[in-house]
Amino acid sequence: MYFESFPALWQMGIHGPYVWSAFGIGLGLIAVNVIWALVHGRNVRRTLQRQLQRQAMQEKS
Repeated sequence: MYFESFPALWQMGIHGPYVWSAFGIGLGLIAVNVIWALVHGRNVRRTLQRQLQRQAMQEKS
């Protein structure tokens, strides 16, 4: 193992704050993208379902 202990891994010399903040920001952005895709996909499905229902009702009348 490159680091002698977990605290040494956490601190990474003087580079720890930069490395871990970049890692956290990256994970945060990935989480935001996944959540946005799920919400946007649900909204698109609802809109399409409403449009299909309206079209079906117009065809019946």
